Amino acid sequence: MKNVVWTGTWVAERLGVELVGDERLSDLLGLALRRNPRRAHLLVSNVLGKHVPQSPSVVYGHGFALGRRVRELLGAEDAGAAVVLGYAETATGLGHCVADGVGLAPYLHSTRRPVIGVDTAGGFEESHSHATSHLLLPENPALLAGAGPLVLVDDEFSTGNTVLNTIRDLHARYPRDRYVVVALVDMRSAADLGRLAEFATEIGARVDLVTAARGTVNLPEGVLEKGQALVAEHETTRTAENTRTAENTKTTEPADSRPGHPGAARVELGWPRGLPDGGRHGFTPGQRIRLDAALPAMAARVAEALPEGARRVLVLGFEELMYAPLRLARELEQVVSAEVRYSTTTRSPVLALDDPGYAIRTRLVFPAHDDPDDGPGERYAYNVAGAGFDAVVAVVDSAADTPALHAPDGLLAQLAEHTPSVLLAVVPSYVPARPSTERPSMLPEPLRGPAFSSYAPDEVGWLLQDLSDVTLEAPTEEREEAIQSGGAHYAESLPVEYQPSPQYQELFQTALGTSAARIAQAVGAVTELVLAERSPHPVLVSLARAGTPVGVLMRRWAQHRHGLDLPHYAVSIVRGRGIDANALRWLAAHHDPADVVFVDGWTGKGAITRELTEAIREFESAEGVTGFDPEIAVLADPGSCVRTYGTREDFLIPSACLNSTVSGLISRTVLRSDLVGEYDFHGAKFYRELAGSDVSVDFLDAVAAHFPDVADAACAQAKELLATDRTPTWEGWAAVERISEEYEIHDVNLVKPGVGETTRVLLRRVPWKILARAGAGTDLDHVRLLAQQRGVPVEEVDELPYTCVGLIHPKYTRGATGADGKAVTV
Repeated sequence: MKNVVWTGTWVAERLGVELVGDERLSDLLGLALRRNPRRAHLLVSNVLGKHVPQSPSVVYGHGFALGRRVRELLGAEDAGAAVVLGYAETATGLGHCVADGVGLAPYLHSTRRPVIGVDTAGGFEESHSHATSHLLLPENPALLAGAGPLVLVDDEFSTGNTVLNTIRDLHARYPRDRYVVVALVDMRSAADLGRLAEFATEIGARVDLVTAARGTVNLPEGVLEKGQALVAEHETTRTAENTRTAENTKTTEPADSRPGHPGAARVELGWPRGLPDGGRHGFTPGQRIRLDAALPAMAARVAEALPEGARRVLVLGFEELMYAPLRLARELEQVVSAEVRYSTTTRSPVLALDDPGYAIRTRLVFPAHDDPDDGPGERYAYNVAGAGFDAVVAVVDSAADTPALHAPDGLLAQLAEHTPSVLLAVVPSYVPARPSTERPSMLPEPLRGPAFSSYAPDEVGWLLQDLSDVTLEAPTEEREEAIQSGGAHYAESLPVEYQPSPQYQELFQTALGTSAARIAQAVGAVTELVLAERSPHPVLVSLARAGTPVGVLMRRWAQHRHGLDLPHYAVSIVRGRGIDANALRWLAAHHDPADVVFVDGWTGKGAITRELTEAIREFESAEGVTGFDPEIAVLADPGSCVRTYGTREDFLIPSACLNSTVSGLISRTVLRSDLVGEYDFHGAKFYRELAGSDVSVDFLDAVAAHFPDVADAACAQAKELLATDRTPTWEGWAAVERISEEYEIHDVNLVKPGVGETTRVLLRRVPWKILARAGAGTDLDHVRLLAQQRGVPVEEVDELPYTCVGLIHPKYTRGATGADGKAVTV
């Protein structure tokens, strides 16, 4: 029910301040008195989540809606190239929500906290503020140097001075053609209305304004002096009352040891390792995907820690740390029955007055607890005391988890005076890693099972780093949108691991039973080719993860047929990023590069073959190391991309049917700068929790059991291949280019040829349709089942060079699928 008293009434009546404008302005804003010599009044937002506790869904929704309007204004292409900049401290969360609404825009906010070792990329002054200096500290300075639109977000647009100062500073360094200013309310006076257009003309750029409401504040003569007098009067009264209260309740006990006020209980959030706590140094779309994936588990931990029967809960953020607590509060709001509210602490000194017509009813005062650069001082939490919260969840970053936070006069003790339960959640403060200046003399030894993977330790050594404790999984649809827009690389996150249905598992077992001998023969043939042509003592290096089961089988064949104990490793290669150079350094230090044979499961159009060739060329040029042969050995080469293969038929290799559960429980590899340093191996996860579904060793054993039966046929096939012209024709690549144009996709990366690649499309990406060669038989049973489960049409095509081809949804956005995530036919 709407309040009958506007929360700006008290100030309006005493100062003669008048708020005029859009009808909803009084719903969005109240008024209070500043303790500030520059401006008497403060516009107090009811939907910002700073001074007034509000539903987190309402707070997030207002920012997100503004972002959607920016996206519509810019159009999809320009929105995809935009960068969003928010203002500290008040709009750090709002700006981040706007960035989410824009879609795939990276986000940065200004800060008043210098960070040692991080260079300043800009700065500006906020003339009316109590703390004027803003710094820009992006981890990647190129974030501000692009040519796309810059979107600047503040809670209110009043004189325009702050925005103009910012644009002027940044435009001198990084000129661009377009700026968009975003605010909850446009409160410019008539005199200020034309300044933005004049400034745009001056710098030769377009400047747009997007706001939720428009109005102005009419100020009478002498309002500053009147306001200061009112503040002084009421602060004197409050000080006298507080002194009397303190004398009557004097105690030598620390606040957190008094009866009824236990210390704050810590909640371990499980914040994803290496994920920034906000936009102080930049926040990318890929990082948003990681946060989205981790939020449900973090909110569940908070919910579990809340006192039983709590009806009203406040999630209290900390100064510039607004977005992470907001998203946590919004997630919590979805999973608990209690009423959840959200606000943050602040540096801003405001008079508190317990009157229904005044926006700031109560004030908690406590010392700064993050060792601020400008020295010690008071901090505030407004409208928390007396609000009837059964629990307050204080969320701070680790830089603010100091003795001052826990002191008898600190924030936690102050909160404990006004709520029965105080919880503390600490988000790790993100500080960009300094570039390494010296390469380590030694790289770590390979990871091996059973500590990493379900394979026996002698079967494979993984030249990877273990990221099992990092939340990397993201919903398929979010990943697809981010990847296709260029906002994130596919190697920056992981798809949620597909858990096969009993029907699908039965298909896998059937496929394995019918094709194990065929695979065994191909394994034998390709291994014999390697031993005959490449090296009598090869070092097998599988391309993780699809190549790993094949590498293990080739190693087993060499043992079975020749008594050889071949070294076998798995390394990461990422399309568009190349092979792990540190893994190559390790291999070159431990083996003769000429003996290294790269192994994969199958070829599609040959993209990885080309990637590896270029990566080896660059590595040898940079390192001065020679001898690596980029030719890949594969079981099946239906695309005619390599010389070393077991067959060129496009048939079902059952290991393509599953993900980690047929690959030693190892995820696809991950390459992201905040997790993988310059001298680190690429990362991957070991899904120990999926051990009950693991068929990795069963697959190997089923194929290896046929080695004695197929030995003669495999050796004969190898001899035949040795006498054959196996020069790659790249006919697969030509077919993919033809299909890409015929189906108006115009991107070969979205065309995935062959049974194995089609299966991956259905398991990991957002499929559009499947092309199946007319008459294809049981090799496609599992493809048809997956397509049916995801609502993807299967189209039979004559004279298809592959058994099937998977088409990823072109130009995918989440609006391109139905509510159930299934593909839309067009």
